[in-house]
Amino acid sequence: MPTRIVSWSGANARRIERQGLATPVALSPSAVPELAGVMLGAHAQVLSAAELSLGLRTEGGTRVDVRRALWEERSLVKTFGPRGTVHLLAAVDVPMWTGAFSAMPARVGQQAKEIRLTAAQTDAVVAAAGEALSGAELTADELTEAIVARTGAWAGDLVVPAFQGMWPRWRQALHTAAHRGVLSFGPNRGQKVTYTNPGVVPMEQDAALSELVRRYLYAYGPATPQHFAKWLAVNNGWTTALFGELAAGGEIEQVEFEEVGAAWVAAGDTDFPAPGAQAEGVRLLPYFDAFGIASQARELLFPGRAFERALAGGQAGNFPLLLMDGVVAGVWHQRRSGKRIAVTVEPLEKLSGGQLKELERQAERIGEVGEGVAELTVGTVTVGAHA
Repeated sequence: MPTRIVSWSGANARRIERQGLATPVALSPSAVPELAGVMLGAHAQVLSAAELSLGLRTEGGTRVDVRRALWEERSLVKTFGPRGTVHLLAAVDVPMWTGAFSAMPARVGQQAKEIRLTAAQTDAVVAAAGEALSGAELTADELTEAIVARTGAWAGDLVVPAFQGMWPRWRQALHTAAHRGVLSFGPNRGQKVTYTNPGVVPMEQDAALSELVRRYLYAYGPATPQHFAKWLAVNNGWTTALFGELAAGGEIEQVEFEEVGAAWVAAGDTDFPAPGAQAEGVRLLPYFDAFGIASQARELLFPGRAFERALAGGQAGNFPLLLMDGVVAGVWHQRRSGKRIAVTVEPLEKLSGGQLKELERQAERIGEVGEGVAELTVGTVTVGAHA
């Protein structure tokens, strides 16, 4: 049987359609968590960016809808997701995520040997955190006291270099506790972050990995094991072996991905737009939007000057993205003052009259999602990355 040939433009158009970027989905109580599930998480290191990622994908949705799903309905969970970064994940998916994380190769500790936690100490901290956070929402300081009381003074030693001083030793196990399902973020208490225990039972590891790969390929396929490894920040050898096992079991199948080579899709998921199809239109994506981070190949999504202007050479770029016809064609920035949201967009090529009108509507949606009024300027973005 001949290998299916998939064009990059067709794959890109399918990715955009499936993520609600081509046609925003109808707003309903299930829309926001379902989108988070399809995207495989909304990057939430800056929570407003996650609110924008999800809000833009819904018809008429705002940040209020995202906050309701997160803090009231609890259909979203704020926790440490792929690459160890903070994400909003669909609550129903957290068992899959925690099962998959527990099966991934452990990272070598970055701290000096005398600072690192042993495996036994890590287990003790995770157990103590899970117990202390059960039915509670604790600040970092309160959690430190609870863990030290349950494990010993060593857990509270201020030995881990941090942004504004030193963190206690136990903080090295923070991500591990999240990935084992006993820690996630709670609502802020004033300016202070809180943590809670979401009470998650991780899915069986093999089933979780299989489900995660299929879901990744549904959203971002065709893709190679190397693409999957980069997205998760794990080693290529492990993902190559994993894809081999899933292929042998008939769970994924190979296609010929134009300009990439052999790549994989979920078994039976081979319907793509006709050759020559592309994702038409103008879109503004916030910092670290899932589409901009996970889609491969990078040189095709970030063509020409966009590769230097919008991409930092790693997994993600430092600026929000302007998409035109499915590829990165500029960067943008927003600055809020009360209800006023100043949106500056820097296209890398001159916009047509039609494109400018689309951009104006996109800026308007930025304002709507943020419950403000956007004022659009087309010009050079002069602020630094992450500003």
